[in-house]
Amino acid sequence: MLFSLTALFCHAADPFDVPAQYVKSEYRIPMRDGVRLFTQVYAPKDNSAKWPILLNRTPYGIPPYGPEKYRKALGPSTRLAADKFIFVYQDVRGRFMSEGEFVDVRPIKDTLIGPKDTDESTDTFDTIEWLLQNVPNNNGKVGQYGTSYPGFYTDSGLVRSHPALVAASPQAPMADLFLGDDAYHNGALFLLANFSFYTGFPKQNNPIAPPDEPDFNYGTKDGYRFYLQMGSVANSEKLLKKNQYWTDLYTHDTYDDFWKPRNLLPQLKAVTPAVLVVGGWYDPEDLSGTLKTFRALSAQSPATVTSLVMGPWQHGGWNRGDGEKLGDIPFGSKTAEFFRDEVELQFFEHYLKDAAVAPLPKAIVFETGKNEWKRLPQWPPAGTAQRLYLQARGSLKFGAPLDLEGVDEYVSDPNDPAPFSSKPTLDMRGDYMLADQRFVQSRKDVLTYMTDALSEDLTIAGPISPTLFVSTTGTDSDFDVKVVDVYPHDGVGDLANYQQLVRGEPFRGKFRNSFEHPEPFQPGVMQQIHFSMPDVYHCFKKGHRIMVQIQSSWFPLTDRNPQTFTHIPEAPPEAFVKATERIYRSQQAASFIEVNVER
Repeated sequence: MLFSLTALFCHAADPFDVPAQYVKSEYRIPMRDGVRLFTQVYAPKDNSAKWPILLNRTPYGIPPYGPEKYRKALGPSTRLAADKFIFVYQDVRGRFMSEGEFVDVRPIKDTLIGPKDTDESTDTFDTIEWLLQNVPNNNGKVGQYGTSYPGFYTDSGLVRSHPALVAASPQAPMADLFLGDDAYHNGALFLLANFSFYTGFPKQNNPIAPPDEPDFNYGTKDGYRFYLQMGSVANSEKLLKKNQYWTDLYTHDTYDDFWKPRNLLPQLKAVTPAVLVVGGWYDPEDLSGTLKTFRALSAQSPATVTSLVMGPWQHGGWNRGDGEKLGDIPFGSKTAEFFRDEVELQFFEHYLKDAAVAPLPKAIVFETGKNEWKRLPQWPPAGTAQRLYLQARGSLKFGAPLDLEGVDEYVSDPNDPAPFSSKPTLDMRGDYMLADQRFVQSRKDVLTYMTDALSEDLTIAGPISPTLFVSTTGTDSDFDVKVVDVYPHDGVGDLANYQQLVRGEPFRGKFRNSFEHPEPFQPGVMQQIHFSMPDVYHCFKKGHRIMVQIQSSWFPLTDRNPQTFTHIPEAPPEAFVKATERIYRSQQAASFIEVNVER
């Protein structure tokens, strides 16, 4: 969803003369309730064969507008454009040149009431029906694709899908925004990403072409300073001039009836098109939605041909560039080009053009650390659940602690929160999910536990599940957990002693028993926290160490917990107080991180 403007998802700018190969048309396609959706069709000039349709529905605009103005690139990759498809782009209901009312992440209805009832699934159905009847030279087969918010619309098209929709590729799709996607992670608001997104995503008086508006002026390049000076999130209203979408997001800070209908995962039943779910291990926005979409399809539509592709990419990184490196970490091959040429192209060619290609396995996943692609019959692969226990003196071991008593503590100050990035930034840096964590090692509000150097390679595959025994002197606190790959002293070049983040997630303590009904802590009383972090597929190489870090702020990636049980978005300055956080590690209160170790 976030930062998903059309330009972001253009693939690598390989030379391709669109006007020489395609002819562009523009239409206003009527939906069943009479609302007309603005749609552009790029059809091959080659009429020697009938071509399939590839549909992309988006809330971000489809410039350039005007039949004489052409996009510089078509489809998800230049290879697909050269291979000839009928590419269709559509402004979704209520955005830019389409009529109707836009609803942010419009819920998919359980049932439709009457012939004129609509949601995003019916808009997709009606669009496909119109295209089949009115676009010449189509072969009667349709595919749909989209990344992030357009990935959500691709998922929506799978519900009560049109019979001609035979293949779909939801890529980094939003699925359940409060439970791990763009908006909240375990109850903590992803502040930096959401605020910056909604500065450029206002309500529109459509139809309207993309306005030429200046970027939001932060007055600084230091996001840490900007958000600290903002104070409570509600103070942002003065800056965003009452953007209702933003207001809805931050005021609904529990899993309430605003968020529940926006979870479309329960609707992914009896899906008929073949589905290629795509995501990145280092996607800071919709990693959770990708994995949950794949799991929902596998569980609820077992007869559906569903494959998962996970590569070493940030949000949308498979659509652009070569994917050979992210941040400081090299991957040893052009991973994005491999996906576009060897997976995505063949998927759509097979289902839309009847090309004879080898069927895709259940999962094509990149094992980070080893830097190898794996083709697996299932995800996650077979493994053994093992627990890494927090131990005395900052040790981390596969074995329960022997101490009858054991506890570590730190003081968390919401007015001096631990930063998420080593550099000042106004953006949720795309590489933060594998960035070097040495910049926080001297902070007294970050606990660190580490194994001895590994005697052999160790690969973990699947979700990571922390179980912590904690207490706080406050009435609410966050407990953020990071799993880190510590490189040896004799590592190569800049990676010597590198502390690569493998996976990290916040957890807002008041949601320890329910995301619907938060509960305060009783100061000083030990409580258990258990949660699951999104999957990884990572090899800790021989000689490396596994590190676990625990902290109570990760700013401004997440909003500050005042450490007072209150409605956090409107917390007054006096509610933001220091708290002493305790992490227990004894026989009777053993805190651990459970991982699936690949066999």
